[in-house]
Amino acid sequence: MPYCWEKSGWGDNDFTFSTVTGGHSGSKAMKVELTRRVSGDRKALITEDTTCAPVVTAGKQYDLGLWYKTTTPDAAITLFRHDTTLGWQYWTDLKTLEMQGSWTQATVRTPAVPAGTDRITWGVSVYGTGSATTDDYTMEQVVDPVPPATCTGTAEECANGKWTVLPTQNPVRSMHSVVLNNGKVLLIAGSGNSEEQFNAGTFTSAVYDPANGTYKVIPTPKDMFCSGHVQLQDGRVLVMSGNKAYPVAGGHGYEGFKDSYIFDPVTETYSKTNDLNDGHWYPSATALGNGDVISFGGLKEDSTGSVTAELWSDAQQKWLPLWQVNQTWSYWGLYPSMILMQDGRLFYSGSHVFGNGTPGTGSAIYDYAANTTTAISGLQNKDQRDQSASVLLPPAQDQRVLTLGGGNIESNPDAGRLTDVIDLKAANPAYVAGPPLPQGTVDLGNGPVAETGSQGKMYVSAVLLPDGKVLETGGALHNRANPVFESSIYDPAANTFDPVAADPQARGYHSSSFLLPDGRVMSTGDNPGNGTWNHNVSIYTPPYLLKGTRPTITSVIDGEWNYGDTQRITVDRPIVKAELIRPAAVTHSSDPNQRFVDLPLSVDGNNIDLNVTSNPNLAPPGWYMLFAVDANGVPSVAKWVHLQGPAALSSTAMSMSMPAESSDATPSAHIHSFADGLKGKVTGPGKKRASQQVSPTLSGCDRHYGSINVCVPTVFPAEVKKTTAARCAWLKANDYGRLKINGKDDPLGLDPSRNGVACEKQDLRKSARK
Repeated sequence: MPYCWEKSGWGDNDFTFSTVTGGHSGSKAMKVELTRRVSGDRKALITEDTTCAPVVTAGKQYDLGLWYKTTTPDAAITLFRHDTTLGWQYWTDLKTLEMQGSWTQATVRTPAVPAGTDRITWGVSVYGTGSATTDDYTMEQVVDPVPPATCTGTAEECANGKWTVLPTQNPVRSMHSVVLNNGKVLLIAGSGNSEEQFNAGTFTSAVYDPANGTYKVIPTPKDMFCSGHVQLQDGRVLVMSGNKAYPVAGGHGYEGFKDSYIFDPVTETYSKTNDLNDGHWYPSATALGNGDVISFGGLKEDSTGSVTAELWSDAQQKWLPLWQVNQTWSYWGLYPSMILMQDGRLFYSGSHVFGNGTPGTGSAIYDYAANTTTAISGLQNKDQRDQSASVLLPPAQDQRVLTLGGGNIESNPDAGRLTDVIDLKAANPAYVAGPPLPQGTVDLGNGPVAETGSQGKMYVSAVLLPDGKVLETGGALHNRANPVFESSIYDPAANTFDPVAADPQARGYHSSSFLLPDGRVMSTGDNPGNGTWNHNVSIYTPPYLLKGTRPTITSVIDGEWNYGDTQRITVDRPIVKAELIRPAAVTHSSDPNQRFVDLPLSVDGNNIDLNVTSNPNLAPPGWYMLFAVDANGVPSVAKWVHLQGPAALSSTAMSMSMPAESSDATPSAHIHSFADGLKGKVTGPGKKRASQQVSPTLSGCDRHYGSINVCVPTVFPAEVKKTTAARCAWLKANDYGRLKINGKDDPLGLDPSRNGVACEKQDLRKSARK
């Protein structure tokens, strides 16, 4: 190897490194060649030592250049960084090199150098049969002056953003929110957790248009209350299962149905697909790198827990029969957060809905092809992460997940402040404790008071922002009670929360928050235990929109993108980064498909070449919002682009839908080896079974009291004494109103007088005499 260069690579392949004649500017050049390849890559890198690896400054960007010739389309510029604590780390693939028979120059701009990084090394990786010959490497620090930021609001607004409550209310009781590829928002209610609407067969959705603030109510064929949903690669929305029946006091719990539908944003109508194999009330839904969708969990038609995994085939446009889908026969719970990793495996983060976490460590990596589950350690207080939020942090290339907040509907403690972060690039990844959530105010029934001690929140919403940070907002202290008013912005680089303005509206159970294409955040819903619904809609304007003029993407040369492409856009002034953000499909604090994919830049004045990842597991095919961001973190309004094929690049992802032994060895997108030293307990599929028994009070509601709309908690908060008077006082403070007794049982002791109505004066007198 030439001086200051080293051989590198991984996987099962045959290769040669050589110095060849006929360089670009001199007599010699470096050549890396693969003659056989099953997995991995080979690359020539600047030597990883203090003599050769160039020094970099945190927060700065660098333009990298080289001249090359290639005989393979499977070559990329690959970047490593030296962390002063952790040592050398794979960072990212910056640019896919197009095949070239003569010397061609390639340039690309790095992302901002992360904190704690003092040196980088880089070179060309070859991950398909063929060769790459390179010469004349260059590296220059980018000198982009930061434009002056002009505050366009009050000083408080410019520091913390501002919330606006819209004048027009949401007409439906929506608990599902999907940002469509035309910029509108699908709001799905079904029966809206209303027994009256369910019995009347009144099932609704609405389409909200942020451009003019209008709503259009959409006929909805089935009760999609607490269904699953995900966007297909063509922009339509797949909606799976929903509510077949509400629970009965002393009888069955909620029931899911097998029906599945697709919503078309163009016609704004639903059409039916084939049925699922099981009912799934509260199922997960994760888009895969080949456009398929995998789903776990939920409740069956008989209200037991489903142990059946479901797989939607994008190629066949249908749910596959049971025998074609790998099964663990495990009960993953309700809305289990299953996040697609860069190699096609799934990370179960530990976020879920209703009660305790799954047995074991509370978090796991599931390998569909091998059909094995490996326990992941480190998640704090795993049985109090009910309706926590988990999000793949920006950028997706870093493979880091943040899990925050949560409580427990069964035991109903104060919701917590815990956060956890995991780096899935580590050989043996494990959660480590993150900074605690900031505290806000909580309404305990007598107006807001400051949170104290370890009080935090469940029903958390986490939203990826185009400046590369995360807004967390909304929440409540207890099961469907005691809203918490607090919002903050998490900075993944600094691992810190910065408190910002709080939504003035209560946003607890059945609330949603999500990013709009103009860079604002929309928040809807709230369904407290007394059965009411908050139809007010809030809009958050982050501080980055109050810093003066926004950059503008003046043109996108081509809106149809392929993996590994270089795509050109033009902007009206300098930008420092661009990214794709997958539009939201969120419910119950859960959107496992939310992701922010960095697009390395090659800059020529106002012409920007964007380098699209060649890995479909980092950015599953579909529609994305494209943002351009300036040096102040101010984003443009998004442009919509469609990411897809070519099919050869998704061959590895295709193995998700076929047995492992039938996947081929076609060269796939470059995936750097990671999470390959897992030390947790490994389990294979269990014994085939029909379902998992679950309690009919799974939702934390005692149906012996009031209508089905009302949720009297099966367990009151710890500070409420176990007396009729104390419980009735809590119910009164939380606006429960008059509660009839359903049947003859009174398990909470709210009707000592036995007159069929809870918490009347005679009940309190009778209780006091005891």
